[in-house]
Amino acid sequence: MSKHCLTLICSREVEEKLLDTLLTAVEGGVFTSTPTFSHGTAQGRLSNVEKVMGRSRSVQVQILTTDEELTSLFELLKQRFKGTGLRYWATALSAEGEVA
Repeated sequence: MSKHCLTLICSREVEEKLLDTLLTAVEGGVFTSTPTFSHGTAQGRLSNVEKVMGRSRSVQVQILTTDEELTSLFELLKQRFKGTGLRYWATALSAEGEVA
C-alpha cells in the first residue's frame, strides 16, 4: 500500500475549521500545522497590507495518508472547503517511521 504526504495551505481564517475536520476525519493520523507565508495567492483574497508585502499569512498542514485515505479526504475537503482558496498537493512517500 503506497503512502503520500498531503500538504494543505489555507488562510488563517480557515485554519481552525480545517484542523477540526482533520482531527475527526483521520483516525489515528498524526499531522503537523505550521504558520507560513504563501505567495501567488489570488489578489481578491489578500488584505491591503498583504498586497504590498506580496505574500499572505497562511497555515501549512502536512498529513501522511494511504491511497484510500487520500481519495476520501479529497472528497471531504471539496465538500467543506469549496470557495475558501484551500490549496493542496500530494507527494509519494519514500519512507516514514518513528525513531525509537
